[in-house]
Amino acid sequence: MSEAVPLRRNMRFQFLWLGSVTSELGSSLTGLALPLLILAVTGSAALAGLAAACRITAGILVSLPAGVWVDRWDRRRILLCGEGARAVAMATLVAAVLADRVTMGHVIAVAVTNGVADAFFRPARDAAIRAVVPASQLMSAYAQDEARGHATVLAGPPLGGFLFGLGRVVPFAVDAVTYAVSMVFVLLARVPRRPANVENSGRTRMRADIAEAARWLWHRPALRAGLAFSLVANLAANALLLPVVVLVGSRGGDPAVTGMVLAGLGLGGLLGAALSAKIGALLPPGRLMLAVVGVFALAVCATTLPFGAYWPAVPLILAMIAAPALNVVLRVLVATLVPDAMMGRLTSLLRVATMGLAPLGPLLGGVLADRAGGVGALLAIGGSLALCCVLAATSATLRGLEGAPEAAMPVEAMPTEAA
Repeated sequence: MSEAVPLRRNMRFQFLWLGSVTSELGSSLTGLALPLLILAVTGSAALAGLAAACRITAGILVSLPAGVWVDRWDRRRILLCGEGARAVAMATLVAAVLADRVTMGHVIAVAVTNGVADAFFRPARDAAIRAVVPASQLMSAYAQDEARGHATVLAGPPLGGFLFGLGRVVPFAVDAVTYAVSMVFVLLARVPRRPANVENSGRTRMRADIAEAARWLWHRPALRAGLAFSLVANLAANALLLPVVVLVGSRGGDPAVTGMVLAGLGLGGLLGAALSAKIGALLPPGRLMLAVVGVFALAVCATTLPFGAYWPAVPLILAMIAAPALNVVLRVLVATLVPDAMMGRLTSLLRVATMGLAPLGPLLGGVLADRAGGVGALLAIGGSLALCCVLAATSATLRGLEGAPEAAMPVEAMPTEAA
């Protein structure tokens, strides 16, 4: 058998990776620019949180059927259509800003479109990575993909704040272009269209497909415990943005400073991605999850220390260093266990299981920031997350999440219908 091509020379993966970098950079810069636009137009952090909540809610509601369709449909076409829809939606926002006719209804419609497109794009991309990368290189591929995400979080907020300072329309125009560029890279990557032996069937079969994925997950109680803990952690993580924006603003920071502070999340994640193999080997997944979330909770509280507008970047960097290792370990675990024909469904199901409360996060963060200010909101979020971490540490099932033998139980050992 011929030796696998080194990952750096696997051009299909590298093109797919470059497309994701470009697309996510655009999303990251508008992730800050959109709340700044809403704050500039309405003056309400709660409304900015509402727009983000609508985007996340739309993505979660569509995730399960999207996962089924990713397993049935042409995955290359799904990636192209998802990026095309996001490009068109962002272009309409560009036109509205230029005409000075921005309305909350339009902003929410754009947010919902992005959320739905993302619900299709993410599982299709994860399935595509597995299809173009040999199993022996999945750890390296996911580590590189994890670095991609954190690099865009590092570059996106400062760039978004800078571009917003140049003109309100600029970051949204750039974002529309990044989605178009991503489509070109998807074509160059020659993403496999669909797994073998897949039938296009009706609504009844869709319910059966979702049930099959749910049964696969149900037979892994330690993994379920980890997902329940992630559900709470993601609620807190998604509540952070607006309190941090308000905190930095209350200390005299302009949009560029806010972007630099939020870039701390990306810098910490990028450093963590480089160290993910070493950090991931220190603890089994369950204990690693407890340690990562505990440190994150303390770091959120530390952002409130009165050391100036730039200070929150320091604890945010420290908070994110260990997170990529946990993400890589869990993604490899899923990729090596789940059959290719079930990848879309399981990826979507896991997203729903871990992000079900996430839509409340931006809304919660916005309301807390309006009522208690940035400091009060961040202390409430960090303190609550720390308490949840202490309670979760008492779960022997969660501490026992190791990937084997339970999580590694072969699919064939499950009931025939689930297999």
